[in-house]
Amino acid sequence: MTKVTLREKKLKTEKISLYLDYYPPIIDPNTGKSTRREFLELHIFKNPKTQDEKKHNTETLAFANGIRSKREVQLRNKEYGFKDNVNINIDLIGFYQRIVDDYYNKGSKSNYHAWQSSLKHFSNFCNNSIMTSDLDNHFVNRYRSYLLNINTTRNSENPKKLTQNTAATYFKHFLYVLKQAYKENFIEKNLAENADYIKEQEIHREYLTEEELKLLWNIPIKKDTVKHMAFFSALTGLRFVDIKNLDWSKIYHDKHQSFYVQLREKKTNSIYNHPISESAFNILKLQNTSKGLIFGNIEYTQITRPLKEWLETAKINKKISFHNFRHTYATLQLANGSDIYTVSKLLGHKNVSTTQIYTKVLDKNKIEAANRIKLDLDGLS
Repeated sequence: MTKVTLREKKLKTEKISLYLDYYPPIIDPNTGKSTRREFLELHIFKNPKTQDEKKHNTETLAFANGIRSKREVQLRNKEYGFKDNVNINIDLIGFYQRIVDDYYNKGSKSNYHAWQSSLKHFSNFCNNSIMTSDLDNHFVNRYRSYLLNINTTRNSENPKKLTQNTAATYFKHFLYVLKQAYKENFIEKNLAENADYIKEQEIHREYLTEEELKLLWNIPIKKDTVKHMAFFSALTGLRFVDIKNLDWSKIYHDKHQSFYVQLREKKTNSIYNHPISESAFNILKLQNTSKGLIFGNIEYTQITRPLKEWLETAKINKKISFHNFRHTYATLQLANGSDIYTVSKLLGHKNVSTTQIYTKVLDKNKIEAANRIKLDLDGLS
């Protein structure tokens, strides 16, 4: 009879890696070779100092022990010829935390923070504990209502309700966790299958006009790199993360394609070429770099304040974040005659329906219609 033990491996960092020790060894389904270890990709703190670190250790160990129990039961059932799919009752908070940690380990910081916030709301709703055996459709509906009525956790002095789009995002995160729990046999029924998703509200996508861009270019800013990155986004449609990671080794030029950037699609891992204008390339040449990261090692938190002050100095009263420079690229491309399918490809949208949002911002047919009625009225020029 195989015995499964949860063990710890100390790392060079301040963390400990958790793994399962099998005795006697089992056959690894991925390699077909005999093995005694299964690393869980779960970590705890060696010396937890804060309450959050202690809580993390408790939840992660509970989750790891749940996996250990599941593996042990599965192995015993296999030995006796029973079915492999065995449902184990675990704390869903720890399972949720594992998924959040995966986003951090993958380096997707923006997604990580959103997932971290969604986990915080879910933990509050559950009073920090909920077992998979307690989950049902009624629980899913109650959490949906909670998100639509709860205040944000960011500012306790001036509480505001979560926006509907934020609530929709957090609920989608929760449903994804349920799907994964079902996939890994921690729950018997796929509770996400018939869940009523929170509908996202269409938001106005603000953009800058050519005149505003010209004005901004001549307005001084505390950090020139921020200005250059913003304009590079407006000229290429690239997201902050792509611009931040832009390396000189990925910039190319030939007589057929002119200037282009070689990028890698995260989800498919495929490489594609993104054409850029000569003006965009000239912005790259303004940087004090010749190899490695073009714009240096800069984080999103370093650009928000200089960007805000720069727009205020220019007296542009629109609500503009860095991402709005990407919106600007999309809107101005359509305004200047580029077809929607080409713009969709340039933006990396999977579906052209996503790109159609920008056509609503600048609807040429409506503008032309509004100016068709012309009256010669006294006193009006």
